Amino acid sequence: MTTNIDKLVFRIAGLFVLLSLALAQLHSPHWLWFTAFVGANMLQASFTGFCPLAKILARLGAPSGAAFCAARKV
Repeated sequence: MTTNIDKLVFRIAGLFVLLSLALAQLHSPHWLWFTAFVGANMLQASFTGFCPLAKILARLGAPSGAAFCAARKV
């Protein structure tokens, strides 16, 4: 079973959020700005369908999923 772009985007975004929360707790609260950036990017992607990470993963050859399908290459 191959992992598609949708699953990879969710996994990487979740990893970034958890990592930045851990860094905010252990190092500096300024890491919460990274959490806010990831959340804002996910919010805008839900409205526009544009996700920079999905574009990068598509160029790397990951198979498309339902949310970030190849038909969006307008």
